[in-house]
Amino acid sequence: MLLISAAVTVTDALMRGFLNSPLYGWADMSQLVYAIVIVACFPAGLLQGHNITIRFLGSGFGTRATHWLEVFGALMTLIFFVLVAWQFVVLTEELRTTHDSTMTIKIITWPWWTVATLIIMVCVPIQAVVAWGQFRRAVTGEGPGGFVPQEFDNDEDDFMITDIV
Repeated sequence: MLLISAAVTVTDALMRGFLNSPLYGWADMSQLVYAIVIVACFPAGLLQGHNITIRFLGSGFGTRATHWLEVFGALMTLIFFVLVAWQFVVLTEELRTTHDSTMTIKIITWPWWTVATLIIMVCVPIQAVVAWGQFRRAVTGEGPGGFVPQEFDNDEDDFMITDIV
């Protein structure tokens, strides 16, 4: 979807520049498409640990403390996604009840935001699994639970987060 959106955006820009004729309604469509494209990256990012972390504090306290800081970070990320999912539900319901539509071509927006909301809602159980894996690693010392940075992964037999469920 992102590749198609990029191609249409390039086409729109070329048509604006050379023919002085943009693709009618693409600005409306792109707002809806990009909302889905952006949130679609979150589930994989959470599972793969591609979120922003600051690890200098844990490295000073050793491996065990680092594992507990990772648990704290995973729990804060879980709380964040619960709150974001809740707000997405509120927004989507508001868009539905007000019959919101795009400005130019009058596309109803709530179905698009429903897809984005469902994707965000999927992030909650995914992050719960990551948090559980981090907790398991902190308690038992076994792992890796959740995402473990390479410098802290001392286990010979690596396995994925889904293996602990």
